[in-house]
Amino acid sequence: MLALRGAHELSVNAIADAVGKKPSCVSQHLAKMRMARMVTTRQVGTSVLYQLTDEHAAALVVEAVKRE
Repeated sequence: MLALRGAHELSVNAIADAVGKKPSCVSQHLAKMRMARMVTTRQVGTSVLYQLTDEHAAALVVEAVKRE
């Protein structure tokens, strides 16, 4: 989510590279975030681009990081 906070849209692979995790792991997390309506998607060819839904979702990210 932190990788998405500073970007407009990112692919699973771009997010995985940014956080140093496997794309399959990132994809699973993004699927859960999508079900919670924290991210939206847009398909471009064979790629799916993700972005945070709104400023509220971004604020949740900031608060979660502060509490860790």
